[in-house]
Amino acid sequence: MNMQLMWYAIEVAYKKEEAVAEALEKKCYESYLPMHTVRKVWSDRIKAVPMPLFSGYVFCHFDIDQRWLPILTTPGVRQIVSVGKVPVAIPDSEIEAIRAVIHSGIPLAPADMLQEGMPVLVTRGPFSGIEGSFLRYQGRDRLILSITLIRRSVLVEIDRALVEPLSRSTQAVSRPRPGEAREFAVS
Repeated sequence: MNMQLMWYAIEVAYKKEEAVAEALEKKCYESYLPMHTVRKVWSDRIKAVPMPLFSGYVFCHFDIDQRWLPILTTPGVRQIVSVGKVPVAIPDSEIEAIRAVIHSGIPLAPADMLQEGMPVLVTRGPFSGIEGSFLRYQGRDRLILSITLIRRSVLVEIDRALVEPLSRSTQAVSRPRPGEAREFAVS
């Protein structure tokens, strides 16, 4: 039996990262929950508190060709991060890079890869090739299709994994001239 162990991101319920990581370990799965320190200020003290670096996610090392129902039935697990219904593996090099940064001791903080207003390109799915601006709407990622003539838009949910930031050189080319509105925006 040839095992193909890969890392996968597991989406978990609010503030359940540590419990899920422990439960996966008890089920004999290797899990990884990168942590960072946050300074919390109370009226009488300041305290350094460990927090998950990627809120809402735990990484798990397993063979996707084997049974992974035990992972999905772990209390607090919402889903394995997938494109469609196919779980997407995370390269070992990315997990090792996160570990190296954490072990370096250099102060770090989580950052969203996409920031509000950032120009993006939809790279996969039915909206592939559409450019726009990323906006976050009530915690969900949405694609806004705009008809500029009547100044109306339609919201469509889109997975953040389907969009990527446009490079600065591409932004200059795709940016509308003053007075022109963009046809599409991701929000």
